[in-house]
Amino acid sequence: MKETPLSACERDFILKAIEEKKRLDGRQTYDYRKIKISFGTDYGCCFVDLGQTRVMAQVSCELVAPKESRPNEGIMFFNIELSPLASPAFEQGRQSELSVKLNRQLERCLRNSKCIDTESLCVVSGEKVWQIRVDVHMLNNDGNLMDASSIAAIAALCHFRRPDVAVQGEEVTVVREQPQQEAAFSHLSVNMVDNKKTFVLLTFSVSRTYLLVDPCEREERVMDGLLMIAMNKHREICSIQSSGGIMLLKEQVMRCSKIASVKVSEITELISKALMNDKTARKAGGRCGFAESMPQERITALKVDETPVETADVTEKASGIIKEAEAPPPTAPSPVVPVPGVGQVGLGLQNTWGVEEEEELEEFSNDVVEILDSEEEEVVILHPEKPQKAE
Repeated sequence: MKETPLSACERDFILKAIEEKKRLDGRQTYDYRKIKISFGTDYGCCFVDLGQTRVMAQVSCELVAPKESRPNEGIMFFNIELSPLASPAFEQGRQSELSVKLNRQLERCLRNSKCIDTESLCVVSGEKVWQIRVDVHMLNNDGNLMDASSIAAIAALCHFRRPDVAVQGEEVTVVREQPQQEAAFSHLSVNMVDNKKTFVLLTFSVSRTYLLVDPCEREERVMDGLLMIAMNKHREICSIQSSGGIMLLKEQVMRCSKIASVKVSEITELISKALMNDKTARKAGGRCGFAESMPQERITALKVDETPVETADVTEKASGIIKEAEAPPPTAPSPVVPVPGVGQVGLGLQNTWGVEEEEELEEFSNDVVEILDSEEEEVVILHPEKPQKAE
C-alpha cells in the first residue's frame, strides 16, 4: 500500500514553520524527542520509544561452525523487519530499499566499528563459535527509524548475556539457565560489548538552508537529504553517510559533528542508567520487564477534582441574591381530575376525554336490559365495571 502523499498546503506549512524555527511538536531545531528505554523479561530484549516511533530489538545466540577465512572469530548477523504494523507503506515479506539501507548502516555502526569483540565469541578454534543474531522490529513509524534502531540494538546487546560453555575434549556443553539458578547464571554469563567503543548513530535532516535533529515522519517527507553520523562518547567518528543527493558544505558537516558529540554523550548516559536500573531491579527481585514497566492507567467513573470554595460570607451573598432576584410568577391552580386516570390539558379547562365513552356505554347497557326484559329470558350481562344478573 502506498503512503498518502503530502498536499501542497501541508508541505508549505511545514517549510514555513521550519523557516521560523518552529516544529510541529513544539521542539527547537536541535532538540531530541523523549527517549524511553525498557527491557523485557528475558535478557537481550529491548524496547525503545523515540517520541511516537517504537522499535523492539531481540538478541539471540547459537553455536555454529566459523567461517573458513576467520576461524577464530564469531559471527554477527543483523536483521531489520519493516512490517505493516509500523506503517501502511511497508509491505509484508518484501525487502524494501529502506530496510536494506537501515541494515547496512546498522552493520557499519556496530560490527565494523569493532565495538563487539568477535574473538571472544570463539569456543573451539575452527569448530565452534557463537553466532549472535540481532532482530530489530519496527512497531510504529513516526520518523527517524535509524536512530531508534541503533539505540535499541546497542541496549539489547549490552543487556544480553550469552551462556557459558564447558569444553571436555571434543564435547562442548552449554550451561543453560535454570529457574532455581538464576543468580548463578547471571555470573556465568558474559557480555561481549565494549562500552568504550560503543557507537551511537545520529540522523540529521538537511535542506539547502536549514538543519534539523531527529526529524519526524512529516519532516522527512519535505527534507532534501539525510546526514547520518556514528560517534561514541569519546568523539570518535565511525562512519558518516549522506543521502538525498544534496551537496553539503564543510561548515554544515562540522556543525553536525559538534551537535552529535553532545547528543551521543546524553544518549550513552541514558542507556547506562537504563541498564543499571534494570540490573538493580532484577537483583532486588522487583519489577522488571516491559509489561511490568508500563504505567497503570486507571479510569475512575464520576471522579471530579475538588474545587476550593470560600464560605466566609455565604449568608450575606445569599441574602443579596434573593433581594435582587425577580418575584416568582403566581402559581397556577391545581388541575381538576374528574375521573381517576384522566388528565387535564390546558390551564383551567376541564377535559371530558373518557367521560363521553362511559355515558355511551351506560346507554347501551340500559337498551340491552330493556330488550331482555321484554323477552322474559334469564341472561347474565357483563358490565364493564362489575358483573350483574338481569332477568
